[in-house]
Amino acid sequence: MQDISLLSAANNRREDTVAPTLQGATTMKSLPISLLIFALATATAFAYDPSPLQDFCVAINDPKVFVNGKFCKDPKQVTADDFLFKGFRYPGNTVNPLGSKVTPAFVDQFPGLNTLGISMARIDFAPSGLNPPHTHPRGTEILVVAEGTLLVGFVTSNQLNNTLLTKVLYKGDVFVFPIGLIHFQLNIGKTPALAFAALSSQNPGVITIANAVFGSKPPISPDVLTKAFQVDKKVVDYLQAQFWYDNN
Repeated sequence: MQDISLLSAANNRREDTVAPTLQGATTMKSLPISLLIFALATATAFAYDPSPLQDFCVAINDPKVFVNGKFCKDPKQVTADDFLFKGFRYPGNTVNPLGSKVTPAFVDQFPGLNTLGISMARIDFAPSGLNPPHTHPRGTEILVVAEGTLLVGFVTSNQLNNTLLTKVLYKGDVFVFPIGLIHFQLNIGKTPALAFAALSSQNPGVITIANAVFGSKPPISPDVLTKAFQVDKKVVDYLQAQFWYDNN
């Protein structure tokens, strides 16, 4: 009986030794696959704007062909003026229902940005002026306050329970709005305010929430909106009948 007990104990020790070894081998085999998946995910995560394959690609329009981006101007015909934008010299007209005006310097206004993956905007605010809730589907925005006091904020995705993150910004303060998230800026001062934004795309796009939902053409069915917002159809009809001003 003693010999049988010793033999059983020895077998158990061998199994304990073999099990971790097999587990380690399995982990080593799966490691390259994990690294491959991570590498592919990383490559996809950074695939926003096309990377330049030359020093620059000043945009030109060809009405005969539609492409994802812009055609390049002949580099031999490029001048310094192609890399200059003068649209920020003067304040935007804030006499409108929102009390704000966005002056974009995207690739359509500034052809020298083509393929460079960056753009800017000037935002002027009257007292109490609002740059309403909107998103940039293709770019992160970083904003610096040049004059005045702004209340800014963004809302996280459903995954993070639509949490509102807000901050009051003063002259010289900088705030970043992550790509694709709904955000806004409100002048809470008694004087005009001015801010400049840089965006991580030559054409970040703008979707103003109220305009898109209640001012789409053709209009979204009231059956959809009454259920989505849990309101009476009269409320939806009223909102769809409004003039939704675009400050861009």
